[in-house]
Amino acid sequence: MFGSIAADLMLVVLIGILSQWVAWRYRLPAIVVMAIAGLLVGPVFGFINPEETLGELFSPIISFAVAIILFEGSLNLDFREIKGFSKPLTRIVTFGAFIAWITGSLAAHYLAGLSWTVAFIIGGLFIVTGPTVILPMLRQAKLKPRPAALLKWEGIIVDPFGALLAVFAFEFIKFVNGQATLAALGLFVAASVFAVFIGWASARILGYAFEKGGVPEFLKAPVLFAVVLFAFVISDELMHETGLLAVTAMGIVMANMHLTSIHDIRQFKENISVLLISGIFVMLTASLDPHVLIEIFDWHIITYVMAMLFIVRPLSIWVSTVGTDLSNREKNLLGWVAPRGIVALTVSGYFASILLENGYKDAELLTALTFALVLSTVVLHGFTIGPFARRLNLTTTDESGVLIVGGTKFAAELARSIQDSGNDVLLMDTSWAGLSHARKLGLSSHVGDILTEQTEYTLDLTPYRYMLAMTKADTYNAHICADFLYDVGRENLFQTSFHVGEGVESFNVTGGRTLFTPALSIYDLEERMNSGHVFRKTVLSKQYSYTQYLRERDDRSVLLYILREDGSVEFYTPTEELQAVAGDTIVALSHPIKQIERAKERIAEEKGEEEVQHEQIEKRFSEDQGKTKSPIPGEAPPSIQGGLTKNSIS
Repeated sequence: MFGSIAADLMLVVLIGILSQWVAWRYRLPAIVVMAIAGLLVGPVFGFINPEETLGELFSPIISFAVAIILFEGSLNLDFREIKGFSKPLTRIVTFGAFIAWITGSLAAHYLAGLSWTVAFIIGGLFIVTGPTVILPMLRQAKLKPRPAALLKWEGIIVDPFGALLAVFAFEFIKFVNGQATLAALGLFVAASVFAVFIGWASARILGYAFEKGGVPEFLKAPVLFAVVLFAFVISDELMHETGLLAVTAMGIVMANMHLTSIHDIRQFKENISVLLISGIFVMLTASLDPHVLIEIFDWHIITYVMAMLFIVRPLSIWVSTVGTDLSNREKNLLGWVAPRGIVALTVSGYFASILLENGYKDAELLTALTFALVLSTVVLHGFTIGPFARRLNLTTTDESGVLIVGGTKFAAELARSIQDSGNDVLLMDTSWAGLSHARKLGLSSHVGDILTEQTEYTLDLTPYRYMLAMTKADTYNAHICADFLYDVGRENLFQTSFHVGEGVESFNVTGGRTLFTPALSIYDLEERMNSGHVFRKTVLSKQYSYTQYLRERDDRSVLLYILREDGSVEFYTPTEELQAVAGDTIVALSHPIKQIERAKERIAEEKGEEEVQHEQIEKRFSEDQGKTKSPIPGEAPPSIQGGLTKNSIS
């Protein structure tokens, strides 16, 4: 243990971000990597114990982080996203949550051996799934839009209600036992309503100020950050755990105000959330008592966790969605995925101490029980959500889907080339006429503006790994790259080179990478297409290497992309040198004269090979005749048959 607050916090942040990188690099569930890393540096090897080091600051830091994470998640809950499946979502977060509460409480009492009071409280808490764990899983699983949206909405909406349900259960039990009055129970309800009002009012006032220019751009994110903490603390001071309800309400209201600056704010908050999730999860797991790790192997706890995984969750989903249009495959996926995270750990720790103070000795089992459920669901669901969803055909394609913005002839021919390789392609343009060539080639196309917010809800962009901005408006291409830089990632975002003509100045843009080698504008590419240039595919082999291809290729050709042997696509850029191996296919835009020359060479080579083969056949035939036939008196030898030679005359 370092013993220094600064050193421990540095190590927590470093380990959290490193865990995120390892998860990205090796395609592992990030939440699992963070949990394992926290356990290793904490209870296993004892390098750090953040709870001991931070002391009284530990709980507020965790609470603030959870509030920000929950607000960031709810900031993505636009009601337009759930059109078509609002009925199953409503059922899951109401009737499904109630079923999970009752059945979870029964399991906690009969299987884990908890008293009815403690079981009733913990059953309410464990209906949560939470954005701290479900959102990282959804980023990696690549689910289809509907199941992904259902899991996201459920996790964010139920998260505060799970904590409130536990508080309500505790207050209700106190009332039944005569330890609290009806007024105290009413105060809880009033505090919850007030928390919703605080969140709604904060969102409306802040949104109005943003739209009317009351807050400058550089202060919008910091002001929002401060108001989120204000709403959380004010509500939580009145009634514990109602702060989560306030920030959730605030996020949902702001998400549906459709503010012009919401996109930039959402990006900032998501960056903060990734950092907080990484650090907070490491802090919680690193602060666990080593004895807790031993207690989780108690057979009562193991039996309870198995029941929660295989009985309580599937039952709540299947029963609550009866009569909805969810398919059995979607129900199976939703019935399996329900990871618990930070809220479950923090709130259960709070109730463990409160219940122990009130004489419930079995509450000392809550920490081990909660951690066993969190660790089990995080590991099992983290590793299985992707494969299980693929087995159910509920994931988007794993191939290199490409979205091309711009309907030029070159863009259409490029799309056809990529489509022929077996990858999904969509061409998009703002006008119907601009996509005429795409329609002639039978390509998938969509008329619309990629920069409008409406496109996000009318067009499913998840199957497309790459985005290529190839319109004839360079500034529009730059705006596309700037707008989608965070969502798509710079490594998957491309644009054609800027066109520099008379009176046009070039300028630098930080966004997508420039396409092709050499880098040409869409005008130059169109000109080449109109002059007869063609797409040419060259398959590499052991006999014909990539080095040989580069040495022999025409200098006038444009290297477009490499089609890998596994079907994936990698685009050429002027700043990155790609490597190719045998089995890969190089796709280039080649000059027609070079094509004709190569065709003539092939014909000449074929003709030459035929002449050589003919001469060899004649030679072998003559030799065979000389060996098998002897001279006959009065008959010329085989060497001079069919004509006299100088030697024969003499």
